[in-house]
Amino acid sequence: MAEKTVTVEQIGSPIRREGKQRATLIGLGLNKIRRRSTLTDTPSVRGMIEKVKHLVRVVE
Repeated sequence: MAEKTVTVEQIGSPIRREGKQRATLIGLGLNKIRRRSTLTDTPSVRGMIEKVKHLVRVVE
């Protein structure tokens, strides 16, 4: 059985944001606008996406 994955793309800049939000983006493998990262769909990854939902979008 294949693992489910989720692809996220950074759409906003972490400039003038709390340091935790920048760290969360780096944890998701993102650090530049328009960069995409494919991750395993787990509750912890979904929580990270939720914390920076204003800076990323989920690509279907």
